[in-house]
Amino acid sequence: MTDSDLAEAYALCRDVAREHGKTYFLATRLLPADRRPAVHALYAFARMVDDIIDVDMIAEREDADAVADDLALLTRIEERLDAGLASPDAPVSVASNGPDRRNELILAALFDTARRFDIPAEYFTAFMTSMRMDVPHSSIYKDRYATMDELKTYMYGSAAVIGLQMLPILGTVCPVEEARPTASALGEAFQVTNFVRDAGEDLARDRIYLPGDVLSAFGVDEDLLWWCRRTGNVDPRVVRALADIIATTRALYRTAESGIQLLEPRARDGIAVAFALYRDILEAVESDGYRCLSTRASVGNSRRARVAATAAGRGLLVRAGSTVSLRSAG
Repeated sequence: MTDSDLAEAYALCRDVAREHGKTYFLATRLLPADRRPAVHALYAFARMVDDIIDVDMIAEREDADAVADDLALLTRIEERLDAGLASPDAPVSVASNGPDRRNELILAALFDTARRFDIPAEYFTAFMTSMRMDVPHSSIYKDRYATMDELKTYMYGSAAVIGLQMLPILGTVCPVEEARPTASALGEAFQVTNFVRDAGEDLARDRIYLPGDVLSAFGVDEDLLWWCRRTGNVDPRVVRALADIIATTRALYRTAESGIQLLEPRARDGIAVAFALYRDILEAVESDGYRCLSTRASVGNSRRARVAATAAGRGLLVRAGSTVSLRSAG
């Protein structure tokens, strides 16, 4: 592919991240400029796949052709992904026009990112496996998770590997394998936070990502979840179950927090912003009375701005300190 095609590919990935991932995109603004395109490429690829499967599953179950089309498109993407990752130095062709050009550009940016930062292909394969678990009629489809352990199997591919993909891009001050557990924990913490925030929207799509054993331990069944969804009320049993899941998620954040210091100093502020803002979503759910089955909690723009401004100030100090050190060394 030409240099202009690659530039277009990365620009498209940036636009996707800016349009769809407000918290994510804000955090990337604080990353080193030379690392942002790669992070945008990872996001755009994940979003591209998610857009294929994130449809109204009730409607899709009534339309076998739509499901077959989704599975066929996922298969084509997997084939292109496997081929591109297996031969990272092979030329990448991008259609000059047509409906596939957008996907091909995103894949081209992903291949370039994976090659430059030596990201293991297994992480992308695991991601695609988890995404197939979301597609009705796929051989591994799941729309309910009986236990947290079962959910963690799904989250390895849907969330943990996202953190693992990021490590080579962000850089570490220790051997990368030492940073993997905390990177995985951060990916999982973000994912469960999304599951809590989006519980009502997922239920409307006939998906429940909240672990069944936790819900049942507090006397919560699907009928009660639907009652909360329909009425906008919250039953005390649901509150207790959500509080337990939030407590578990905060434990993941505590595990992940120590990993921020394992990153290269210039990459820490961007991840710290994402960490703070995603964790704040849990507080927003609590402040909203745990009404996440009927409303979607969010972090206000003023809070986003304060967190970003604080991190930006720290980043200036880090860069200034690096400059002083270099001058002193010279």
